[in-house]
Amino acid sequence: MTQITCMGVLAHPLRPESYPLAERIEQSLRRRGLATWLHTTWTEEDIRRDAPNAQMVVAIGGDGAMLRAARVCAPLGVPVLGVNIGYLGFLTEIAKPGEWETHLEQVLAGRYWIERRAMIQTTVRRNGEVMAGGTALNEVMVSSNKFARIINLEVFIDQAWATAYNVDALVVATATGSTAYALSCGGPILPPQLTNILIVPAAPHLSMDRSMVLAQGAQVEIVPSSINRNVVVVTADGVELGELPPGGRVQVCATDYAALFVRLRAPNYFYRSLFDLLEPRIQRSQAEKPVDNGT
Repeated sequence: MTQITCMGVLAHPLRPESYPLAERIEQSLRRRGLATWLHTTWTEEDIRRDAPNAQMVVAIGGDGAMLRAARVCAPLGVPVLGVNIGYLGFLTEIAKPGEWETHLEQVLAGRYWIERRAMIQTTVRRNGEVMAGGTALNEVMVSSNKFARIINLEVFIDQAWATAYNVDALVVATATGSTAYALSCGGPILPPQLTNILIVPAAPHLSMDRSMVLAQGAQVEIVPSSINRNVVVVTADGVELGELPPGGRVQVCATDYAALFVRLRAPNYFYRSLFDLLEPRIQRSQAEKPVDNGT
């Protein structure tokens, strides 16, 4: 376990109510003799500059904050500890902001583990020229720039033509993204340790309507058909990368690095956490033990 001598703290830049909490966490770390840095409003460039000096970053917010922090910290190999002040907080580890101090004690005592989650790299090209690119922890989506307008997309897997889709959107997701937008489109749930890529069509019309889980290391290429009458756009984790012009193509593959998250719960936490969110009304059976039949 790496000795922690410096920790960074990221408040949610769009939630001023997170600033006092970020300041309290930083002050607590300083009292313990750690070097720190703190950003309340920040850009990804700020984190690229400061994160290499830290062994861990505390991100305050919800899943959006975790996605943003992970995208910057992952290439640097810096793990992220999430404190939830959002609505869902599926990726965060500290569920309630009032519990941060107890959990921070655990981290500083070395009672934690690091979870690795695969990420994907997206490159938009036209005539061999790179026009845009970005990384995603959840998903890359190719869609029309107008709501509920169908588009036609050709899909290649490992450079071989696979199929064509008539869809509102096509989602290329990681295992982490399988519980995000891909799930709402009817895709399967993948455990977070998998590195496979998932293809999920959104509202397919007279075309392949099943999701596909690709082999580890597979590469996906998406080419818009010339028959499209609407502008096609590409987004990565909800951030628009740009338009996909006629003759352009989107390439998606796994990155060489992973998002690193600090975990305090047991390694099998994922399924219980998932079902608590998806089925909050279903309670565990009270029949904990098998009936003793006297044998």
